[in-house]
Amino acid sequence: MNNVFVYCEIEGTQVQEVSQELLTKGRKLANQLGVELHAIVAGTDIKGSVETQILPYGVDKLFVFDAPRLFPYTSAPHTDLLVNLFKEEQPQICLMGATVIGRDLGPRVSSSLTSGLTADCTELEIGPYDEKKSGRHYDNLLYQIRPAFGGNIVATIVNPDHRPQMATVRSGVMQKAIYEGNARGEVVYPEVEKYVSSTAFAVSVLDHHVEAARHNLKGAPIVVAGGYGVGSKEGFEQLFVLAKLLHGEVGGSRAAVDAGWIDHDRQIGQTGVTVHPKVYIACGISGQIQHIAGMQDSGIIISVNSDPDAPINKIADYVITGTVEEVVPKLIKYYKQSSK
Repeated sequence: MNNVFVYCEIEGTQVQEVSQELLTKGRKLANQLGVELHAIVAGTDIKGSVETQILPYGVDKLFVFDAPRLFPYTSAPHTDLLVNLFKEEQPQICLMGATVIGRDLGPRVSSSLTSGLTADCTELEIGPYDEKKSGRHYDNLLYQIRPAFGGNIVATIVNPDHRPQMATVRSGVMQKAIYEGNARGEVVYPEVEKYVSSTAFAVSVLDHHVEAARHNLKGAPIVVAGGYGVGSKEGFEQLFVLAKLLHGEVGGSRAAVDAGWIDHDRQIGQTGVTVHPKVYIACGISGQIQHIAGMQDSGIIISVNSDPDAPINKIADYVITGTVEEVVPKLIKYYKQSSK
């Protein structure tokens, strides 16, 4: 009762990284609240494969729903599973990834339970809340923090009276880590028929295809990112040369993506990928809050910008004042020389 729950996504028998990130965050929230961390996973022929991918992140109890047609994901059976399980378990918090699945499943579950949902959170915290209208005081609410109004402000949303408090979080926003404390690690295998109606399987997936990622932007130790200040698609070719020398990956701001200079799947920021590289080289990026939300936790930030007053310079560890056309070729030249 009143525990923290995380819905774990899978592809076949592989637990998705965003779910492991949320388990890490969920463990911290559960510790603050003095409750247990529970996890849910549903699929086909997953028993014996998913447990070792979930339990090490500090899970006290894992619910494994294993039955034909639970994979590939379809809306109705997974909604039934969560709604009926939550009616039994009465969790106070439920977290899931802001993925294609999470964006479909989260609203269905929250609507069925009349609990509310905050999408695309960038931070989750526990804290008190005073409602001015009624004068009521609440302790230990989930602060669901996310950019709002196009990223111009950061909003903190609370849900005082309805449970569970539900939030989705994009992949890469939280960082996963194996839990070093003690957790019960109990695993149960409930009968799916008790939670899912037969009519929920009316929709069948005839073909399921997942295309492999073309790059590893999220896991790259070094990211060279370009913005509108790069000036052209040809300018990005220089960034690819620099990234290859540094054994890194290339990313871009939304302005560069909208200009057609770089593919959308390389976009970094609030509406793109969140990265945590050891080194982040921002080339011609002004540093609007939407972009900073996706890279602000980088180890070392280097800004290359012709504008000494660019907002990104305020969070940069090193600032190189100059145009991308001037600076990047010199970086390539000097790195080649020093690496000989």
